Order: sequence, then structure tokens, then C-alpha cells
Amino acid sequence: GWAAEGPGSSGKNRRVSHAMARLEMGSLWEEFNRLGTEMIVTKAGRRMFPTFQVKLAGLDPLSDYVLLMDFIPLDDKRYRYAFHSSSWLAAGRAEPAAPGRVHFHPDSPAKGAQWMRQIVSFDKLKLTNNLLDDNGHIILNSMHRYQPRFHVVLVDPRRDSERFAHQNFKSFSFPETQFMAVTAYQNHRITQLKIASNPFAKGFRDGDPEP
Repeated sequence: GWAAEGPGSSGKNRRVSHAMARLEMGSLWEEFNRLGTEMIVTKAGRRMFPTFQVKLAGLDPLSDYVLLMDFIPLDDKRYRYAFHSSSWLAAGRAEPAAPGRVHFHPDSPAKGAQWMRQIVSFDKLKLTNNLLDDNGHIILNSMHRYQPRFHVVLVDPRRDSERFAHQNFKSFSFPETQFMAVTAYQNHRITQLKIASNPFAKGFRDGDPEP
């Protein structure tokens, strides 16, 4: 399950070219992906479930790295959910892309050894549909499809490091983490799977209406 080759690994700095990332909870992501993963976006910002988590290998233990994520539209369409057929249908052109933001892992920068020691969890990342958000949340359009991307960036100590910026990072995408941004779950099977597998959804399971 290790992803070693981000696109264009040749010509990369050797301290990132060997970086490998493995998606954690891969089987759960696969289960959601088979149903068509949906992620809630709210004005205040909502955390992702499943949480995006990776295990890293191949970093230089003594070098500093920044880890970050961004989200790219999968296509130029807006969608709607057809309940009678339990499927998503294209419903026109995508809305103008929201401001392209990145989410820096709060432990950045840190040594390669620290990043490789434990699973890296992006559990602080929140998704919003508020175009005027000033909390640094990732802004997405509801009813649009997205691919999360994960980036490992070497902190280059050289004074003219910006000249080498294109050599100092490596990117990873896991197709099973694609999702539809929604303001409310459309597919009831997604709702059921979220409740069944999310430890924080305990209130729903116990028949308690409080989330």
C-alpha cells in the first residue's frame, strides 16, 4: 500500500525523492469509496471522516520537512443526487473554483525522524463552504467532487532555496480518498457507514439526537 512515485519524481532532491506514503485506514476509505464518499462542508467548518492519515518512510531523518494538504476539483461539473436511482448526476458546469488553500500540518516543520516515528494525522483540517472564511479552513463548493492531495516539502537551508522549490517537494494522491462535498448527506448508506465507523458519532448510535 506504499505510494512511492508521485508524478515526476525524477529531478527531485534526493531527500524527498525516496519519500513514500501509505494511506492509513485504507480498507475503510475503500468501503466509503465504493458507496461514493461524501464529506460535509459547513459555514463554521467540519472535520473529515475518515480522517486523512498517512505513514511515512524514506525521509532523511535529520532534515526538516513541512507536510501539507490541498484539494483539487476532479472535474468541471456540478452534481445533484438522484434519490430514485441512488446516484450522482452531472447538473451543469462547476461554479468558479473557491480560493485554493493549503492546510499545513500543525507540527510542521519537523525532522524526518519525527514524521516517520508515528502516523501523521490531519485531524485538525476542516472543510467549509464559506467563501469569506478567515479561519484558514479549506474552502470547497458543495455538490462538487474533490481529490485530496498530500505534499512532503523539504525545508531547504540554502540561501537561494526558492530556485530549487520544484525539486524540494513530493506529492501523493490516493484515488480512494476522492469525495463529493455536501451540506447534508445524500446517500443514506453513507450516513449509516459514518455512524457505524466514526467513534465520535456515538450519540447517533445510542438514539441520542445530540451529535
